[in-house]
Amino acid sequence: MTKDLSRLFRPKSIAVVGGGAWCRAVIEQCQKMGFNGAIYPVYPKAAKICGIRAYSGLNQLLEAPDACFVGVNRQATIDVVGTLAKLGAGGAVCFASGFAEAKAEDEAAGGLQSLLLEAAGDMPILGPNCYGFINALDGALLWPDQHGCTTVKSGVAILTQSSNMAINLTMQNRGLPIAYMVTAGNQAQTTQAEMAAALIDDPRVTAIGMHIEGFGDLRAWEMLADKAYAAGKPIVAIKVGQSEQARAATISHTASLAGEDAGAAAFLKRLGIPRLHSLPAFLETLKLLHITGPLPSNRLASISCSGGEASLAADTAIGRSVVFPELNERQKHDLRDALGPMVALANPLDYHTYIWRDGPAMTRAWAAMMDPSVALTLLIVDFPRSDICDAGDWECAIEAALGAKELTGANVAMVATLPELMPEEVAKRLISGGVVPISGLAEAIIAAEAAGSFKSPTSTPVFLESGPDLVCLVSEMDTKRKLSTFGLDTPKGTHVDDKSKLKTAADTLNFPLVLKGEGIAHKTEAGLVALNLKDADQVSEAGINMPCDSFLLEEMISDSVAELLIGVTRDPAHGFVLTLGAGGTLTELLDDSQSLLLPTDENSIKEALTGLKVTNLLNGYRGKAAANLPAILHAVQAVQAYVLANGSHVEEIEINPLICTPTRAVAADALLREAP
Repeated sequence: MTKDLSRLFRPKSIAVVGGGAWCRAVIEQCQKMGFNGAIYPVYPKAAKICGIRAYSGLNQLLEAPDACFVGVNRQATIDVVGTLAKLGAGGAVCFASGFAEAKAEDEAAGGLQSLLLEAAGDMPILGPNCYGFINALDGALLWPDQHGCTTVKSGVAILTQSSNMAINLTMQNRGLPIAYMVTAGNQAQTTQAEMAAALIDDPRVTAIGMHIEGFGDLRAWEMLADKAYAAGKPIVAIKVGQSEQARAATISHTASLAGEDAGAAAFLKRLGIPRLHSLPAFLETLKLLHITGPLPSNRLASISCSGGEASLAADTAIGRSVVFPELNERQKHDLRDALGPMVALANPLDYHTYIWRDGPAMTRAWAAMMDPSVALTLLIVDFPRSDICDAGDWECAIEAALGAKELTGANVAMVATLPELMPEEVAKRLISGGVVPISGLAEAIIAAEAAGSFKSPTSTPVFLESGPDLVCLVSEMDTKRKLSTFGLDTPKGTHVDDKSKLKTAADTLNFPLVLKGEGIAHKTEAGLVALNLKDADQVSEAGINMPCDSFLLEEMISDSVAELLIGVTRDPAHGFVLTLGAGGTLTELLDDSQSLLLPTDENSIKEALTGLKVTNLLNGYRGKAAANLPAILHAVQAVQAYVLANGSHVEEIEINPLICTPTRAVAADALLREAP
């Protein structure tokens, strides 16, 4: 990511090439934002546009523009971009569509995008098929439509592949200062990761929010995450889109357990980028990060004048990685001093309305709730509708919030339980005093969870290896043989290629035994598994009833504490996805799994195991023996080691079940698909 985007994003001169309507639209937006640099309309059919001299061609300009909006058709876009590159322009926004995104309908579209890249050379371009960007810090923008941004001194940067979503996000009335709004379009040349990396360099940018449809170059994202973490500028993301390729042609349970989105989720976690799932939560998290930066922990305090709101705050946090710790002695003493003996002290706290309108008392009470051990204090206040009510009686709450913030210096948010009951003018006033205005109680909890979850990116790059053109199913016995050489514990067993030899083979092993017919992946459903066979006659009888001629006969593992699944699938978009889940008959029943990307370390594997519903079984449930955790970790590492050593031809591995006993972790069943 060495591309220099500084001239493009922070231009001192702008050119606009296109029809009169497009030229006028972009220039009007620049004038509205107060851009004080040079503007060059390029439109041969007019002498002036918006009072500014128009030029008939780019070669007539007085200088090479720092940034240019190219608003002509797709064929003409290629010529204009080529001319800009020769002039030494700083970069261009390619507005036209009909390039690679239209390949399904137009065979020429992909070739046109290649010609566009060739014309651009080393000159940065955004798009094609994008609206451009808004720089609200300098009032500089290449944007052909209405927007809701106003000039700010600092703020967050938002990047999205959707121009329509970008317009909508600028229209938010939540008080969030947006420094940059950038659309990526096709990302034919400049990727989202490169754009975000360039915006990190602007000291006025406090945090970055990204709407992502696909990652593309994973190495660029790893570099971005490292750069953002080093700069102390947090990134949050909404990731949409699902990859069907990761599930295509799979025959195991692993793909369905992992889901189409598992690789993306695991990659974001690996980057240390919290993931949001709604635009309101996305905006409120960015607002919190803009004011407080990442929170030091997930410990929250909440204070409201209603028991209903206090209970709602506690209930909203259920299932989220946030806690409301008990009040300490200092908090209790100061709260009692501020509130008197009539209030039952707790966290979340209902302070009643005894002190409402008493600004100094409210300030003392709210400051008392704030404590160095708490990452964020939530002051729950809903403002009345200004069109039919008088909000004057709420002035005391604003002053108390600002006063408590000034008194303590703590992280504090004023939260409206209903998003529409946080007026924008109040939000801006609170932000100016360092108080976070949050629209929506659910959004407040989600934002606090995200802001308290930042960690450094994983230092080891994701394992990437191009896959084979042809794969086949390896026999279970050969699969176990291959994996056992990397340390996987497997049952003692033997291969039998004739039903008449089953009795003889059985006598060489210790009963009870398991008999499996070969040649089909899902053996249980096909009636090709017989368990707990206690003598040679039972083995022979079970084999006669199976519709196959070759078998795997193994000693049965009988002292199971729990059963797990270990699976690895190749994801074309994200590398290799490692899935850990409940195994055996519980696989589909519980839908209980965690996913990681390879390579991973022991601590991450332990964390994933802890996140499973069956973790209580592994730890010894109701006095029963616990599973051997080191043996489980060794089994997972053995599967990983095989993939890392054979990544160019492995497509899929599944161990299901891994039988976990107090002493062992044994691969009772194993599946492998790889190149012949």
